[in-house]
Amino acid sequence: MKQKIVLASGSAIRATMLRNAGVEFDVAKPNIDEDAIRAAMISEAALPRDIADCLAEAKARKISQKHPEALVLGSDQVLAHEKDILAKPTSAQDAKDQLTRLSGNRHSLLSAAVLYDAGEPVWRHVGEVRLTMRQLSAAYVDDYVARNWESIRHSVGGYKIEEEGIRLFSRIEGDYFTILGLPLLQLLTYLTMRGTLQG
Repeated sequence: MKQKIVLASGSAIRATMLRNAGVEFDVAKPNIDEDAIRAAMISEAALPRDIADCLAEAKARKISQKHPEALVLGSDQVLAHEKDILAKPTSAQDAKDQLTRLSGNRHSLLSAAVLYDAGEPVWRHVGEVRLTMRQLSAAYVDDYVARNWESIRHSVGGYKIEEEGIRLFSRIEGDYFTILGLPLLQLLTYLTMRGTLQG
């Protein structure tokens, strides 16, 4: 009998990516204070890659304690711009502020995934994508957020490239799935090599 996979996340897009790839899994949303972990690491001048990895591991570890028999997947994403880490917008105005800040500049999205088995980490990967946003007019930013707020409110940076957000960019360097929040190709490769998925 193949080992059960548990996604330690409430993210609908991560669940959809796994489902579309033919992966069978259960969902268990971890109860961790992401803001406190992120703030503590930022205060220690941790690298964006390490922050994403730490948050992903905290989720996987929490759920693995409850499901030691399962292979638990934790994942998280951070947006790094200049020397700052941006979080999900807290309001429509916050989304406008983030987009205005990113307008005409390049930023990075780092998506981390960590797998736990029997309470121990067995695999991890952090993918990075660099995105260059075109110069946006204030009017377009206002209209964009007004049209898309319900969809982008849970997206760091205030955009989704699978929707109208793709119009914000002039250049994208990296993997599509990493932008969506999960280094899917690397994860599927590992699960296949492990024998969890048929290959």
